[in-house]
This record gives sequence, structure tokens and C-alpha cells, in this order.
Amino acid sequence: MIAALFDLNGTLVDDMRLHGELWRDAVRELGHEVPPERFYRDWAGWKSEEVLATIVGHALPAETVRAIVEAKEARYREVYRTRVTEVSGAVAFLRRLRAAGTKVALATAAPALNRALVLEGLGITGDFDQVVGPEGVKRGKPAPDIFLATAAALDVAPERCVVFEDALNGIVAARAAGMRAVGIATAFSQDELHGAGAEWAADDFRSLPAGLLALFGLA
Repeated sequence: MIAALFDLNGTLVDDMRLHGELWRDAVRELGHEVPPERFYRDWAGWKSEEVLATIVGHALPAETVRAIVEAKEARYREVYRTRVTEVSGAVAFLRRLRAAGTKVALATAAPALNRALVLEGLGITGDFDQVVGPEGVKRGKPAPDIFLATAAALDVAPERCVVFEDALNGIVAARAAGMRAVGIATAFSQDELHGAGAEWAADDFRSLPAGLLALFGLA
């Protein structure tokens, strides 16, 4: 049995540019000017404390990180609540997998309240066998921790897992975990995703390659 592991932001919903804009605003208050694209292209999948330490040049106190992140994520939920929209075909594909008996899991750097907002907005709160967030691992992507933890939660060997990701860091993390990877081209081109190690790439879930569908028995 092949299991399917899904990233959330940028993969099931195309919201990474919004995250970049909100992170830009958050670190501007710390006196740092960072283009939004750095957040969703270079640091996608990192834990928040890792991003902030990289920008300011040193680790920040946990309470400072918590305050910055909570304000930024609250703003995200305020703005995105009425805008939650799937990447084309995502929900139908997820449910086809479940109907075929495939184990499916969510492996995301998104905090719990953000996950709940998106999953409820898409109507898929109960569609995953396991949900693993950043609180469950020590290191963010491109380290393989979150995918290995998710495979363990599913009780599926890493080599039997296929990861769906939008970010180069996520593709690298999947490959480092010994998993196969599918790139969803919302923030990066298909060529960039293949270059990072994606075996398959597509613009959305309606245009997944036939070979990938066949792997899941959906062709």
C-alpha cells in the first residue's frame, strides 16, 4: 500500500504569497526589510523560530517569537478566512484516494489554528488518517523530520510514501526522508520542482500525470 502525505499551504491551498506579505510586515516591525518572496520561496516549511533567527542573526527569546508569530498568524486567519479556496482538484483527489483505501496524512508547518481554518474551509477536517504539525518535530523542512514522523504515525515505511509539496524545501525534505515526491507548481515552476527532486510535477490536482495516478490505482 502506498500512502499519500500532503503539505498544506501552497499545496492544498494557494496562500503562500499572502504568508510572505504578512511575514514581511511582521519583521518590518523588528527593523528588517525582507521581500515577501523570500519567505515563500527560501524559507517555506521552516519553523517560525528558524526563520526569525535567520533574519535577525541570532535566536530570539521564546516569548518574543511567540508574540510575533501569534500576531502574524492571527492576521492571516483574519484575512484568509473568507478566501479559503482549494488548489484546483485537491479535495476531489484526496477523496478519490480515501475511496481507494489509501492512507492519507497532512504534514505541515502550519500552526493548529491555521490548519483548522483551512481544513474547515475546505470541508476536509475528517479526511486525514493523521495530521502532523510543527509542534510534533524538532526541525522544519528541508530536514526530513516531519515526513518521517508522519510515516511513523501512519505505520507506513518511508519508501512506501509519496509526498505532495509546493516548495523546494518540502521536496528536498521528502527525498531526504526516502520518499517519492510530487511538486505542485503554485510557487515554483515544474522545472524547478523537478530540479529539487520531484519525480512528478503538475500545475494542480486536475493535471496529475497518468503514471502517478496509476501508482495509486486511480488511472
